[in-house]
Amino acid sequence: MLGRTLQEVSAALKQGQITPVELCQKCLSLIKKTKFLNAYITISEEVALKQAEESEKRYKKGHSLGALDGIPVAVKDNFSTSGIETTCASNMLKGYVPPYNATVVQRLLDQGAVLMGKTNLDEFAMGSGSTDGVFGPVKNPWSYSKQYREKRKQKSHGENEDSNWLITGGSSGGSAAAVSAFTCFAALGSDTGGSTRNPAAHCGIVGFKPSYGLVSRHGLIPLVNSMDVPGILTRCVDDAATVLGVLAGHDPKDSTTIQDPGKPFMLSSLTDVSKLCIGIPKVSLPFHFTEILSGQIQSPGLGNRLVGVESCLCHFC
Repeated sequence: MLGRTLQEVSAALKQGQITPVELCQKCLSLIKKTKFLNAYITISEEVALKQAEESEKRYKKGHSLGALDGIPVAVKDNFSTSGIETTCASNMLKGYVPPYNATVVQRLLDQGAVLMGKTNLDEFAMGSGSTDGVFGPVKNPWSYSKQYREKRKQKSHGENEDSNWLITGGSSGGSAAAVSAFTCFAALGSDTGGSTRNPAAHCGIVGFKPSYGLVSRHGLIPLVNSMDVPGILTRCVDDAATVLGVLAGHDPKDSTTIQDPGKPFMLSSLTDVSKLCIGIPKVSLPFHFTEILSGQIQSPGLGNRLVGVESCLCHFC
């Protein structure tokens, strides 16, 4: 069940295949088993179970709040959460408990989402590896995959196995690791210059940075006010669209948000990739990057349709 997409689990909850409490307990159990990843700074177990119980009551009455009702989520620890410590992975804010929720957090809770905890990050979101917070580095779940372990065994000679872990990228590495390790189905990150998209790429999940002003920044402890955007991390694009539909829209507490009310985001059906034509820049990139890309992209599924493209911008890199 934990390996399913958000939309699949939402359907399972509605069909009674699993209850919100059971789902919450499964996620909490996995969070504890994967504690070595250091993805979470705070695990809000009591809060999560209470929220799951309330969600279960709604399902029994047939009054589900929507696609996120009963869905376990995680929040980067630079978003304010009422009654839950918010540290920004810094000694400066240890013990700080906000009296209010960030708008994006409140919108998730209003839709019945279950808050599993606050995730680790680079201190005050200033970093790109999730290694520079006071609570220690976040370890990439893929470090413990069978494929990676076997590869490391072939190359290592007497190295300490515990030291052979990969970074998650950052600064939203805790959120990315939490989603990638199946401890939640969606997580909030923040993105100033790649802090959601970078760890998503490192951890093999979807990272989405909404356009500035589409999602409220109220309650997000800033790194760069004029560039910060709440980000979304999920395991598939459809799930990111579902979460965006909940978060997007005007917020009177953030004057930089769009004035129009948010609308649900619907994605068109998947395109047949065999009909795609892929362009590869005709330039000499470091480490023969062009050749690497060509080797990875050429496949019968894509029809081997590769076209060279001259990019003027590349000449200035």
